[in-house]
Amino acid sequence: MIVVQDVHKHFGGFRAVDGATLKIADGSITGLIGPNGAGKTTLFNVIAGNLQPTSGRILMDGGDVTGEPPHALFHRGLLRTFQIAHEFASMSVRENLMMVPANQTGESLWSAWFSRRRIAQEERRLVERADEVLHFLTISHLADEKAGNLSGGQKKLLELGRTMMVDAKIVFLDEVGAGVNRTLLGTIGDAIVRLNRERGYTFCLIEHDMDFIARLCDPVIVMAEGRVLTQGSADEIMADERVIEAYLGTGLKNKAVPA
Repeated sequence: MIVVQDVHKHFGGFRAVDGATLKIADGSITGLIGPNGAGKTTLFNVIAGNLQPTSGRILMDGGDVTGEPPHALFHRGLLRTFQIAHEFASMSVRENLMMVPANQTGESLWSAWFSRRRIAQEERRLVERADEVLHFLTISHLADEKAGNLSGGQKKLLELGRTMMVDAKIVFLDEVGAGVNRTLLGTIGDAIVRLNRERGYTFCLIEHDMDFIARLCDPVIVMAEGRVLTQGSADEIMADERVIEAYLGTGLKNKAVPA
């Protein structure tokens, strides 16, 4: 679904991404790991249109989407979440979900005055869709809670729920486990697996928790110093001396990659 071809992103003399090449297969849950400063989030930002690449190409479904802005990629079905959740804090959880679909009738001043029946019908459908999403994520009890009052893990579930309000094809998740307790992380993992198997979502996720990566991801891609170091199954990656060296600065074998 996604092909990254020799992508570079430079900030002055600093090469945050330095010739990254990788593929994300349709229907996969792909893990992207690497030590801090490896270029993972910068690469996400380039793929998702938040940053323009210095050079290189990005293809989606065979078409060149290099440099397309986030809203254009959104309409293509490419969505991303952030390490720090970006919720509308003063709105309810349900309302946060209802805000997601684009081109709503009520966004037009003309329609707001002269298409009130259509707007009401559309709003009912959005409420139904949002409640279905909340049920799927097992957080229906939070529907009327202000999003700003949610825990870190609940906010991550809300971010995942936003992707379900539109016809997402591929979702990029940036450190979904950061600041999340183990119980909620398990719930998030279950939701990702179900979305992948039942609804055909493709995922690519950055994460430092190798237990979480091993449970969900195949393949796992390793970045270091702005480039792709290697890829394989989680077991292969954790046994690879190059990966251990990239994380720990040592070539010693039989050491696990830190979570």
